Amino acid sequence: MEKPEKLHAVLLSSPGMGHLIPIVELGRRLVADHGFEATVFVLPSSQASHAEAKIIDSAMIPKLLHVVELPAPDLSAAGLSPYATVFTRLVVMMREARPAFRSALAAMESRPDVLIVDLFGTEHLCIGDELGVPKYVYVPSNAWFLASFLYTPTLDKEVKGEYVDRTEAFEIPGCKPVRPEDVVDQMLDRSNQQYREYVRLAGEIPMGDGILLNVWEDLQAETLAALRNEEFLGRFAKGPVYTVGPLIRPVRPSGLGKELLEWLDKQPSESVMLVSFGSGGTLSAEQLVELAWGLELSQQRFIWILRKPTVKSLDDGSFFDAGKAGGGNDELSSFLPDGFTVRTRDVGLVLPSWGPQAEILSHPCVGGFLSHCGWNSTLESILNGVPMIAWPLYAEQRLNATLLAEEVGAAIRPKELPSKEVAGREEIAKLVRTMMVEEGGQAIRARVKELQRSAEEAVAEGGTSYESLRKMKEDCKKRIHQIMKAH
Repeated sequence: MEKPEKLHAVLLSSPGMGHLIPIVELGRRLVADHGFEATVFVLPSSQASHAEAKIIDSAMIPKLLHVVELPAPDLSAAGLSPYATVFTRLVVMMREARPAFRSALAAMESRPDVLIVDLFGTEHLCIGDELGVPKYVYVPSNAWFLASFLYTPTLDKEVKGEYVDRTEAFEIPGCKPVRPEDVVDQMLDRSNQQYREYVRLAGEIPMGDGILLNVWEDLQAETLAALRNEEFLGRFAKGPVYTVGPLIRPVRPSGLGKELLEWLDKQPSESVMLVSFGSGGTLSAEQLVELAWGLELSQQRFIWILRKPTVKSLDDGSFFDAGKAGGGNDELSSFLPDGFTVRTRDVGLVLPSWGPQAEILSHPCVGGFLSHCGWNSTLESILNGVPMIAWPLYAEQRLNATLLAEEVGAAIRPKELPSKEVAGREEIAKLVRTMMVEEGGQAIRARVKELQRSAEEAVAEGGTSYESLRKMKEDCKKRIHQIMKAH
């Protein structure tokens, strides 16, 4: 039986903006550029944020891309500890959603031709086998993270004791070694459930027919070559690695709002530092005060998307509260130094709790981004030609920050990790001035403009990422024929 040209892809997203955006954008690209029909199944966070809802209801979703919200799973019988980390909660939510996902697929009018899950959804790959369709894992991060992730089951066997207690870096075949202080949060405590889940996910990725990665060839050519080395692929993965990025949410022209747009339009070109920690990042009260003083001392223009501080001094963000109202101006001002908003009113703007980050980054007046280095935010920054001050908080952000500062050349960062100790106001002021007005910042800005051009070329028709997705479609059709012949 001949397979029709238009393939129907089913994509599954885990909860949270950091996972939802890349999945929806991959679906959009499959539909718009490669003749797919696509259905994205979304597992909402326990209290879906304003920003999540906007993406799900977006009028910019094309006709052949359908977004379907699965019911939130009941976790009461899952034996989840009240102290479970965000990562563990996400994994368990995905696990408990399997019956609902199976039911939703069974109710579809047309059977899917391919299944794509994000990296939290590897336990759903077996559903691809049940349906008799090709199945892929989408890792919405970079090649260095993917290589270290795939290598984790090997490290689990080889390394004794805690990873962070080691003094030497961890060797990853063909890749930049990973320093103990840069390992992902999930590897910080081997007795924690999230570590066991992390190792399991890494071991399940090879069950797929290939891996989609949200980067482009020129960004990490050497690491991609190492990933594709026969020895690496044969031992730690299976199937090709397709570079499909950078995939980011399109900017909505109306997203800024009248007052914010008027303020931005008054500022000189590349003169404003955006301070934002993504959809779930928060700081301690002490760090928040130091950051405020640092911005004021720098005497540079800024926009700060401000959230209430965490209770603990170092936390893994407000993931499940992201995008919800987090206090008005008066409440948030109480966490800032006395008189801060009055003294900085001519150069700074504080946005309470949430702001349209992608739209702000796209404005010509923005010339720097103090960022948590989540991969979505990193790609938004590069695609707008904006250099970064790397301020990693949790998850794989330390790895991203090291990549950006030491290998890609798109960022500078504090001497000590902000996730480990409080960065002082003088250092913050120096970082901001370096990025915005000093020669070192100009060199990084020029490098990011190069990366911006390279990224735009990669996703354009005929570019490396465009061709990689085209190759994935051809491979997918071949795999479908193999499966059909076998049955």
